[in-house]
Amino acid sequence: MTEQPPAPRPESPAEPDVAVTTAPRRVRRHDPGRRDRLIDAALVVLAEKGVAATTHREIARVADVPLGSMTYHFASLDEVLTEAFTRHASAVATVFDERLSAATDRDSAIEAVITLVSEDLLGPAQDLVLSVELYVAAARNPALRAVTQAWMQRSRDALERHFDPTTARELDALIEGLVLHSALSTDPMTPAQIRHAIERYAR
Repeated sequence: MTEQPPAPRPESPAEPDVAVTTAPRRVRRHDPGRRDRLIDAALVVLAEKGVAATTHREIARVADVPLGSMTYHFASLDEVLTEAFTRHASAVATVFDERLSAATDRDSAIEAVITLVSEDLLGPAQDLVLSVELYVAAARNPALRAVTQAWMQRSRDALERHFDPTTARELDALIEGLVLHSALSTDPMTPAQIRHAIERYAR
């Protein structure tokens, strides 16, 4: 009996070609100015809502960045507040520097101080609110007193270009008092009254 060859094995159906696709890698956005924007956003939130209502989430919302950016750039909310208030204080102190640097003698320095109070420091409402928020926050948080102390020192240094150290310190306190009284009073001092107060002390 002749042996039959084995029957051929049926061919397996060809497997369809499957295109291997991978999800596109998410490109990390290059945003070197994000930290600065977060500090600016913190100033906006502080002026609108106050220290008590300033949170990581609110700052990130105003800056229009992911919430995780806050913990990436700052170790704590206190760090954000310190950076924001330092920026505000530095901006105000720079105005002091510019006004007093432009004065050429004691009389023009007195005029510069009058302009500082009447126009610069009693100008934008946001700046006034930020200053008051800083005073209150520093009263509760000793770490922020370093910010207010550095601010006062810069103001006195500017005044000392034209006044002795004792007069500069007392005049700085007078300026702060005039600003707060005018900002918080329902019957604020007029420019003429501000002028009289400064001239009465400084001349």
